[in-house]
Amino acid sequence: MPVVSAARYGKDNVRVYKVHKDEATGTHTVTEMTVCCLLEGDIESSYTVADNSVVVATDSMKNTIYIKAKEHPVNPPELYASYLGQHFLDQYSHIHVANINIVVKRWTRMIIDGKEHPHSFYRDGEETRNVEARITRQGIELKSGIAGLLVLKSTGSAFHGFIRDEFTTLGETWDRILSTDIDSTWTWNTLPNVAAVEKKVAQFDKAWEDARRISMKTFAEESSPSVQHTMYKMGEQILEAAPEVKSVTYALPNKHYFEIDLSWHKGIKNTGKDAEVYAPQSGPNGLIKVEISRS
Repeated sequence: MPVVSAARYGKDNVRVYKVHKDEATGTHTVTEMTVCCLLEGDIESSYTVADNSVVVATDSMKNTIYIKAKEHPVNPPELYASYLGQHFLDQYSHIHVANINIVVKRWTRMIIDGKEHPHSFYRDGEETRNVEARITRQGIELKSGIAGLLVLKSTGSAFHGFIRDEFTTLGETWDRILSTDIDSTWTWNTLPNVAAVEKKVAQFDKAWEDARRISMKTFAEESSPSVQHTMYKMGEQILEAAPEVKSVTYALPNKHYFEIDLSWHKGIKNTGKDAEVYAPQSGPNGLIKVEISRS
């Protein structure tokens, strides 16, 4: 006989924009995020026998997202996610888990005539700050991350000494372009409740700032022998910088830029040390993933 072995439902793609207005200085701070809220609990009967009495309407979830954004700070997003998820557990005894995912877009304050403008911003790339929260009656599990941080360096990367077999056509290189979308997630030690999350507010922002700085600094400065080694060095530094993070993951696509042989036209040299013109590739691309945990 079939049974519901797992179920969750909710509201996705709820876009929220909040302005914090400092009345004393006239300075505004803006946050734009997309929220997904999925609930779990004693809801099997809504699937098996059409019992809607256990269903919290997804429209109610959407309204709750807005109201909690008004009632509470939305920064850091780890804290807002905890407030939001805890509300559903407090409100409904048959709901046992709230899964909250938040994607925060990057708005950067404009610099006009050398001064920060009090209420004007620009979209600083497609990078996002991400949070995954799982709020249960036993505790709060949080994952924080960066996604879509597109980086490139025109030298300082190599790849050689790899396995060669009958299907290998890739040449070894001691100098190549390296480009990737940095996608990193770090998992925090489980916290018992929202009050414990409130005490860690400064750590969430610091860890995000450190992870972003470490990722870019390591990418830029290391003479990279491979994407694998570079991402490991990034992860070990994040673990050192954030003692309450228990693991770090990276997923880095290797965005290829291929030299173009132009020797067919008047013997133009455009390979090796003479390479200046490249063909960016949209795909296929390498994809390298790793999870680095404390031993």
